Amino acid sequence: MANPTVADAPSVPEPTTLRQEADVESSVGTSSSTDIEHVAVSDDPRQWSYARKTTTLCIVSLATMVSASASNIQNPSNSLIEANLNATSSQISWTLAAFLIIQGNFPLIWSAASEIKGRKPVYLMASALFMVGSAALALCQTIDVMIGMRAVQAAGSCAVMAISAATLADIYDTHERGTMMGVFFAAPLLGPAIGPILGGSLSQAFGWRASFYFLLICEVVIFMSFLILFKDTYRRERSLTYCSALQRLITSKELIQSPNGSIIDGHESGKDQTQTGDVEKQLQTPTVTDTTSVITSTPGLDDVKLSIRDINPFPPYFRILSRKNNVVILIANGLVFGFTYCLSYTCSRTLANTYGYKAFPIGLVLLCLGIGSIFGSVLSGRWSDRVLAKMTEANGGKWEAEMRLESSKLAMLWLPPFVVGYAWVCEKHVNVAVICILLVLIGFSSIWMYTSTLAYLVDANPGRSCPAVATNSSFRGSIAFVSVLVAVPLQDALGDGGLYTAWAGVLVGMELLVLLVLHKGESWRRASEERELKSGN
Repeated sequence: MANPTVADAPSVPEPTTLRQEADVESSVGTSSSTDIEHVAVSDDPRQWSYARKTTTLCIVSLATMVSASASNIQNPSNSLIEANLNATSSQISWTLAAFLIIQGNFPLIWSAASEIKGRKPVYLMASALFMVGSAALALCQTIDVMIGMRAVQAAGSCAVMAISAATLADIYDTHERGTMMGVFFAAPLLGPAIGPILGGSLSQAFGWRASFYFLLICEVVIFMSFLILFKDTYRRERSLTYCSALQRLITSKELIQSPNGSIIDGHESGKDQTQTGDVEKQLQTPTVTDTTSVITSTPGLDDVKLSIRDINPFPPYFRILSRKNNVVILIANGLVFGFTYCLSYTCSRTLANTYGYKAFPIGLVLLCLGIGSIFGSVLSGRWSDRVLAKMTEANGGKWEAEMRLESSKLAMLWLPPFVVGYAWVCEKHVNVAVICILLVLIGFSSIWMYTSTLAYLVDANPGRSCPAVATNSSFRGSIAFVSVLVAVPLQDALGDGGLYTAWAGVLVGMELLVLLVLHKGESWRRASEERELKSGN
């Protein structure tokens, strides 16, 4: 806590007090003309050099690619693991299920931690956890240990998935964020694409444990990169978690001069009533009037002592879900992700059972899906920024988050027809070259939509980008888990033709959800902001 200055004589060191108050005003006060994302900060990450920003982008992209590849790198080795560890098919399925569930939902913890301790400490802690899990997997002797260590590995791998988008939001402003999101998302899409190829090759040459040794080596490099080259992008002044904690401190504590000259801390009974969660409210500095000469020190960011309530990941999670526009777009994102995960899983079964392919050729075919996704991610990001700039200019320079979704309309026309085409090409056992072409087109159009909707989720939740992305991870991981569980029974019952014709219908519904947010999202968002402002949440 800042030490207050008390004077018994009329002379008061006024300049010092004024400087303290000015520091608080500049560090945490937000006027009506300044939003949380553009509060002035020292060493503003958005003013960093191009080289520094690019280094940051490359490190988080590499980390995300390795983490994403961990999800399916073991798939080509499942039969080898089953034989070596005397496991059943059900137990092997649990190694995949445990990874999916933890990777989807553990980011809520990392997200809350990153809003308190910063991005870099979370990256380092998660990277260390990933290394422990990978090393244990490479050395494990029982399937039970493997299931547990896959969960540990998932917990470590998901941090970069959760806060990397927030890291990019820290260093790139709105007008360039779409392009950088597109470039960044090439990495987590490339990881699952090359994972089966790497896993199959390493397992065939050195045994199934080689895949986990490979992940361990990669993670050591990533850990050192975060430790030495990465500069933290987090700024407390732009965090709603920190600023709301400061607001509680300012409004609940008063320093009162007693008659004998001692300092008395004011009661905190109004703490809960005066809590406010939206930093866009004007922060008021309390004043004390007395006949005696008193100087009150105004708390600054360094005075904030965070409580369990501040680091509890669930209030931010439910706050994101309290907005109707967020819920609708989260469902849409989850459906896209669930579809792509189901596609890669069932496609490998089709290629193995129908076309007689081994692990390495299957990996090469699935690479087509990754290639299409990479190109779609990069190009859609640039297109999104271009459309956003034109719409902002046409709107008299006024920008709204929903404008970001306009660029997704282009992919809506093509995604369902491509999926139907894939369904019946597989059903009729057409040449695998046609499957490869359709996988490229599906990857391109599906990620085109996902890039726009994720960028919208970040833009529509200023100051809450980490909780928003973590909530998105929870939704998509849970929906992907369900889609994988039902994929094989549905594929066996309906065939590829019936399964993916049904998926095409689901994706049409997903597109309607995006259009709904495009047209109604702004009014929903404004209503939610007003409600939060009145309730103090």
